[in-house]
This record gives sequence, structure tokens and C-alpha cells, in this order.
Amino acid sequence: MAKNEVREARYRRHARVRAKVSGTGSRPRVCVFRSLNHIYTQVIDDAQGHTLASASSLEPEAKAEVAGKAKTASAGIVGSLVAKRILDKGINQVVFDRGGYKYHGRVKALAEAARKAGLKF
Repeated sequence: MAKNEVREARYRRHARVRAKVSGTGSRPRVCVFRSLNHIYTQVIDDAQGHTLASASSLEPEAKAEVAGKAKTASAGIVGSLVAKRILDKGINQVVFDRGGYKYHGRVKALAEAARKAGLKF
């Protein structure tokens, strides 16, 4: 399978997920993007079209903790970081958007770390 075909297949899967998952002000959407080396997440209020919080493995706050760890461990750090940021804004209920990726590995590690930090989804 060519690189473009893999990407387009993920876009199709993500479109199917997004048809069912939408974030509101009281229950925003946690969106995950996984690149080859890093992981990014945003908490989005789709009703307003605003990003409420975000975190990635490239941020200075996370980069110090991530250094020398496996990718799944760094995803867990990013999950707890975004959970802490959104809990500080008074939101504890979210919906999880896996972004067309399997709920496995780094995506699962991020979600479980966010749950452990106190987010409910």
C-alpha cells in the first residue's frame, strides 16, 4: 500500500468517527494525532470552534520527561498533561476522538493516562 493510500484510509476512518463524535462546551472532544515520532492532542469545543487546551510530546514541559522513553510512555505523559490542563479549566467530562487510529498502543496509552489523571470518558 502506498503512503497516500494509507493516509486516505485513515482520513476515511476519521470521517466515520467524526460523524458520531462531536464536542460541546460542557463535554469537549479530545482529538489525537499520531505522527511517526510524536503525539499531539487537542481538546476542542466544536460548537464554538475553539481549542480549549492542547499538549504534545514536543512541548518543553513534556520534552524533559519524554527524553529517552518509549513512544507509548511519552503518549501517557502527554495524556496526563492535557488532562491536567483541561481539569484546571473546570471540565472533567470529555468525548474521545481517536482520529482514525486503532485504540491500541500510543492512542490507548494517552487515553488511559488522561482517565487516570481524572478525565471521564
